[in-house]
Amino acid sequence: MIELEGVPELIDPVMICAFEGWNDAGDAASSAVAHLDREFKGEVFAALDAEDYYDFQVNRPTVWLDGGVRKITWPTTRLSVVRTGGPGGAGGRDLVLVRGIEPSMRWRSFCNEILGFAHELGVELVVILGSLLGDTPHTRPVPISAVTSDPDLARTMGLDESRYEGPTGIVGILQEACTHAGVPTASLWAAVPHYVSQPPNPKATLALLNRLEDLIDLRIPQGDLPEDARAWQRGVDQLAAEDSEVAEYVQSLEQARDTADLPEASGEAIAREFERYLRRRDGQAPPPPGGLAAEPGVPDASHLRDSTSGRTRPPKPAPPAKEGDDTDESGPSEPED
Repeated sequence: MIELEGVPELIDPVMICAFEGWNDAGDAASSAVAHLDREFKGEVFAALDAEDYYDFQVNRPTVWLDGGVRKITWPTTRLSVVRTGGPGGAGGRDLVLVRGIEPSMRWRSFCNEILGFAHELGVELVVILGSLLGDTPHTRPVPISAVTSDPDLARTMGLDESRYEGPTGIVGILQEACTHAGVPTASLWAAVPHYVSQPPNPKATLALLNRLEDLIDLRIPQGDLPEDARAWQRGVDQLAAEDSEVAEYVQSLEQARDTADLPEASGEAIAREFERYLRRRDGQAPPPPGGLAAEPGVPDASHLRDSTSGRTRPPKPAPPAKEGDDTDESGPSEPED
């Protein structure tokens, strides 16, 4: 049995999880949990033993100085609790945040340990965040998929029932472990443009948080994310404009996306946007569709610099994978369970 000392009784707790690595394109998912931890002032109450789950040649520890004393930070997964009824929250259910690195080994034991904490804390719902690379233009709202492998939960919460088959990461394994343990579980996936996949991606992070807000009916303080998202998009716009090939490719993605989105241009998406506005109308204007603020800015584009010429430019689109090529280091290509 897991004994938790100093953790107060929680109100309708929801566990929110994200893991760096294969399921975290652009660091969008892990950044979303970090944002929740920062805005709600989370308090860490547990950390999993790094020796049990990580290969330190893959995820190396870091050495740092604290007042002249050398210290080591080991890669691990930490759990923190946030009380949403304080400043910045709207009152209501509390959150248990799980943030770490995808483990290198013993995934079943890892999931069982997470489930042990969920049971002891009385968690009523687990939401796992992920992000993947997709053929989506950076100029359009970030596509978010909300999926579950539980048919009943899909009906009651308006989620899609997963039909994914293929390689999976810790997100898929943890979701299946929760489902088999009888814990209601859903996952939210953001699609990140594959031609500008380097982290950070504040636009995708903001889109995940907006969908999470709708899912658990909790107002989430946005902080600087809307401004950062707008700055990121303007910066990529400027970089793409310098290369006609990339600009044409982005335009083709825009046309495909706009055609696909026409049937749902009203309806449910607009209703969610209006409900979000009602939650925020006590002093903060609603963001435009896609989760962007109107404040301009230019992001740090050092990750798009051409080292041969010194000129900053957007990367060219990645070529399609060759048939029969089984190597995949870029993460899942569609939402998992």
